[in-house]
Amino acid sequence: MPISVLLVDDQPLLRTGFRLILESEPEISVVGEASDGHEAVAAAKRLLPDVVLMDIRMPGKDGIDATREILRWSHETGREIRVLVLTTFDLDEYVVEALRAGASGFLLKDVPPDDLVGAIRVVSDGAAIVAPTITRRLLDRFADKLPSTREQPAPRLDHLTEREREVLRLLARGLSNAEIARRLVVSETTVKTHVGNVLTKLDLRDRVQAVVHAYETGIIRPGESDD
Repeated sequence: MPISVLLVDDQPLLRTGFRLILESEPEISVVGEASDGHEAVAAAKRLLPDVVLMDIRMPGKDGIDATREILRWSHETGREIRVLVLTTFDLDEYVVEALRAGASGFLLKDVPPDDLVGAIRVVSDGAAIVAPTITRRLLDRFADKLPSTREQPAPRLDHLTEREREVLRLLARGLSNAEIARRLVVSETTVKTHVGNVLTKLDLRDRVQAVVHAYETGIIRPGESDD
């Protein structure tokens, strides 16, 4: 079955451009479009896309609120919907909120076609597309703007073993599983197990949310060296 995609952007020309790119791929099907957050929520519930390509700044309900509502509904109903948010460099501060709302990552609006297609494939498989190094740079810049409260209490870090905390810190500093394995002198399979345990114990969806959580809880701080 092709990957179904819902396009959400208030600029018709951008939606058209993305549609042309995606519909040239046989394994991707654009099932609908929306021009604001309200339309996006309604369309997502009606069309049940695998991936929503979501703009952030739109009139009325913005992309962050729409992402939060779609993913809350997705969780409550057991529907598997993933959200990729669209941004530009000057809107990076909004991306932190989008990630905390449950988005699986973000793309720049001038993303190369191959990267756009690849990102949709990755996210539809349940992974996050934001590279840890990009997330690190983003949070280093905007960590002081992270809200100090959460909708739910932060999971207690003492649920983690000492090794799991170390893996979380290295993950948040932008290291891949292979790099963490070399740093800790363990197998990559062992690192994957530790990462899985971290996500489960902290009730986090993916590595991107793990990076955000590491900043929120002070495991790492902006500008900290990964030595």
